[in-house]
Amino acid sequence: MEQRLKFKSLGEIGTIYPKKEKLVKMGVLLQLYFNYSRLNKRSFRTDCVMLGIVKEFFGDINTTNVTPHKLEEFKDYLFNQRKVKHSTINRYKALLSKMFNLGIANGLIKYNPAKDMKRLREDNFKIRFLTKVEENSLYSSLEKSPKYLKDIVTTALQTGMRKGEILNLKWSNIDFEFGFIELLETKSGKSRKIPISSKLLNVLNSIPKTCEYVFNIEGEKIGDIKKCWNTAIRNSGIKNFRFHDLRHTVATRLVEKGVELTVVKEILGHADISTTMRYAHAVPERKKYAINILNSY
Repeated sequence: MEQRLKFKSLGEIGTIYPKKEKLVKMGVLLQLYFNYSRLNKRSFRTDCVMLGIVKEFFGDINTTNVTPHKLEEFKDYLFNQRKVKHSTINRYKALLSKMFNLGIANGLIKYNPAKDMKRLREDNFKIRFLTKVEENSLYSSLEKSPKYLKDIVTTALQTGMRKGEILNLKWSNIDFEFGFIELLETKSGKSRKIPISSKLLNVLNSIPKTCEYVFNIEGEKIGDIKKCWNTAIRNSGIKNFRFHDLRHTVATRLVEKGVELTVVKEILGHADISTTMRYAHAVPERKKYAINILNSY
């Protein structure tokens, strides 16, 4: 009788694999990747959503039936039916490739059909950053917002930290003696140190240390700022601007002032210099400066 793996949800995937199975099912690899992600990845929750979509499309077919043609059908399904961007499809490609490689490493299969899956060209996007006029409008609006929001925005503009990094910031992460913030839990998985500017130091010194988290409300960690942020942006009159664009603003300003890209990369915590390079394209003045250097010869 054919042995099948059954589970009610991805959260109930077990850890026992069939001892003898000539034709390995996709469910086995899903299980393998689920356990790997749960133990090793900060993006575990996102991976669970993606695994659910993979399971929905492929079902529990034999891995030998996952052909290049089947993978192209999956890409078409993601793009035309789920309406996802090329960058998201590339993340699915990476997930599938890792999933098959885990199967190979565990001696379950011998071939990774996703390794030759063509990576799609990712959509270019215009980097949105805050102008000085917009910054003045934003801070005028923040005067009517809770103080913690203004402090959070200032922290973002003085460090380039992600929203999650700011909301999870603890006093134990801050070294006032040597003047830097040390982030231990980051998107890239690598810790990084960010110097504290005098403007940021004033903000930090104004916050009572009543909680282990820097940004809190009456001793309770702030979970989200979406509502008050949207209100502040709406009142400021600034259009098409997200909180994450404060990070883009920091990167653009650093590059504009001639800070080396490797330094910008370290401050922002980019895993790859190619990510930082995007901000060089956003500052045409630097190109003019470079050409003027050639013109001087």
